[in-house]
Amino acid sequence: MKHSIARFFLHFHPKKVRAEAIRFDRTFGLGGIAALLFVVLFITGMMLRFAYIPSAGEAHDSIVNLQQEVLFGSLLRNLHYWSAMSLVVVAFLHLVRVFYSQSIFEERRKNWIYGLVLLFLVLSANFTGYLLPWDQLSYWAVTIMTNMLTYIPFVGNGLADIIRGGDVVNENTLLRFYHFHTGLMPFLMIFFLSVHFWLVRKSGGVALPAGTDKKMTDVNPHLVYKEIIVALILLLAIFLFSVFVDAPLLEKAKPLVSPNPSRAPWYFMGFQELLMHIHPTFGAFIIPLLVLIFFISIPFLKFTEIKKGVWFYSSKGKQLTILSAVSSVIYTFAFVVLSDTVLDLSNRLSGWPSIISTGLLSSLIYFIPVALFILYLKRNKQACRMEIIIAIVTFILAAYITMMLTGSLLRGEGMQLIFLI
Repeated sequence: MKHSIARFFLHFHPKKVRAEAIRFDRTFGLGGIAALLFVVLFITGMMLRFAYIPSAGEAHDSIVNLQQEVLFGSLLRNLHYWSAMSLVVVAFLHLVRVFYSQSIFEERRKNWIYGLVLLFLVLSANFTGYLLPWDQLSYWAVTIMTNMLTYIPFVGNGLADIIRGGDVVNENTLLRFYHFHTGLMPFLMIFFLSVHFWLVRKSGGVALPAGTDKKMTDVNPHLVYKEIIVALILLLAIFLFSVFVDAPLLEKAKPLVSPNPSRAPWYFMGFQELLMHIHPTFGAFIIPLLVLIFFISIPFLKFTEIKKGVWFYSSKGKQLTILSAVSSVIYTFAFVVLSDTVLDLSNRLSGWPSIISTGLLSSLIYFIPVALFILYLKRNKQACRMEIIIAIVTFILAAYITMMLTGSLLRGEGMQLIFLI
């Protein structure tokens, strides 16, 4: 039995690893941090089940009672909430780190796909848990997001009804989300995390550049010591933050009284912002679908040279990454402001079908300059295919973050930009 357990854990940690692989700046410990946050969420979530009542009439009151009457109840909820928010950020950064360090090719292709699946599960788990407090914040955030699903052609309404358990967010939705959040999502995440870590072990651990020193070192204590230090720092940081900053909780949900403004969860605010400028069919379905297909296909594209473990592929790649990020932020924010003020295609072209005016035309107005920018990088900067791919991914990520921050921080009543009100 002892040897079987040891062999199981060897899938995660062999006895020896290359010394260069355990340098902190290779991975920043993001994969391990994400796994530890999941453990914290699992433990705190199991404890919260003893106090939570999954019904529309009692859910909010049970949270209030937990925070006011249960010893350390508020701290327990804070730990769970902030760990969940942290996991979204860390999972995203881990995926970004894997891409920019060129660790997605050849034998690591499968793990890139599993990584995308895990990010989806993290967002899904967070989203299903978002509704459980049943307050104004969570109720209307979930209402907005499930309504976005109805914009998906042909299947959108049916899919939204299946998720909600009806045509509106109600007690059936709360019960479904509770079971998804506490049952299905943890099971799926444990399964895919196990496969993910096993594939990392199978592919030889951290991807290292060609020519890196092949000196081996013992996992225990060299790697284990670093993991313990990072884990203790993370737990201390989450604990202290949870002591001083409470998880948000507004008044009990009022299905007939919408707050102004009504916002999606912060990590989905980029989609809500996009829908304010582009027709829902494009913003909620076509563009996200094309981006997803692009991300899935990257490891399977043909490149003249693959440089596993090399950040940004080359020094030029790093420069283009910075240029693309800055250009994307400036251009995307300018598009948002102009769309709200000067363009206003829905009114200017009110006689046109909306799918043409605010759909196709708005998309072209945004993407044609982006295509010209990519062409500029290829012809004037002599960027190779991999450097172009890195630039495109950077542009997409920076654009989404810009829209997410704009929607979260710069939208006031009526979802108007606060400096234009």
